Amino acid sequence: MPTVSVFDMTGNKVSDLELNESIFGIEPSIPAMHLCVVAYLSNQRQGTQSTLTRSEVSGGGKKPWKQKGTGRARQGSTRAPQWYHGGIALGPKPRKYHKDVNKKVRRLAIKSALSAKVADEELIVLDSLKLDAIKTKEMVKVVNALETGKKVLFVLPEKDDIIYRSARNIAGVKTTLASTLNVYDLLNCDTVVVVKDAVSKIEEVYA
Repeated sequence: MPTVSVFDMTGNKVSDLELNESIFGIEPSIPAMHLCVVAYLSNQRQGTQSTLTRSEVSGGGKKPWKQKGTGRARQGSTRAPQWYHGGIALGPKPRKYHKDVNKKVRRLAIKSALSAKVADEELIVLDSLKLDAIKTKEMVKVVNALETGKKVLFVLPEKDDIIYRSARNIAGVKTTLASTLNVYDLLNCDTVVVVKDAVSKIEEVYA
């Protein structure tokens, strides 16, 4: 079973914690993680971009000049793509970029990402994370005490508005819930800081 150290908010080691091997100690599946990251990024796209084709641009009903005898190239409309104010040829139109990922693959990808973080010693377990008031300075002290990388993901057991609002203005710091973990956030950070209660919830969901 993988074992990690448990720290308090001041960065001091409190105890050791044994993690569930079926979640935090498996062989990471790179294809599953790649599939989930691609799907996540695709699903962030709105797909509302649009351009006007020659049939949608106003004007252009009259033939600019006669077909033959002018010495110029034949033209049927002033709204063809080669004209100024003409329609766009092969431009983007609204579409859906949504991708579905099988539930088993999603679960495997989450486990793989967590296991990879444990193997690379980029996962920190925090004994508890509580602030009395919304103070960005206090949250900065916690981040500095844990000696994390530039990008940090805090995984909370349940919604905590004080923690969320204290951390949201810190560059590179993001908070999420154990119930809404996604592979992209796990892989996109240098360090994952999981509150001890959140570890139990993760093991309960993914065991």
